Formats: sequence, structure tokens, C-alpha cells
Amino acid sequence: MNTPTFYRDIATGLFFIGGVLSFVSGQFILSTMLFGTASLTANLHPAKPVRI
Repeated sequence: MNTPTFYRDIATGLFFIGGVLSFVSGQFILSTMLFGTASLTANLHPAKPVRI
């Protein structure tokens, strides 16, 4: 398993679980922000330097 993807998967999972818990507790603005952050961490890939 690739280490950067492992850390990204852990961060995505934590944001998602935090979003679910905040949604259940009634904090809808915070849950929306956490779900959006989970979506971004799952879909954005870090830039790699390109050799010129």
C-alpha cells in the first residue's frame, strides 16, 4: 500500500465520520463543510513536480 494514499484515505474517513456525527447532532452547516472536505480529499491528487 502506498503511504500517501493511506494517509489520504484516513483523512477522508475521519472527515466523513465527523460529518455524519455532526449531521446527527443537528449541526448542518458544519456537517456540510466536513462532507465537502471529505469529497475534496478523496478526489484531489497532489501535484507532482515535472522535469523540464
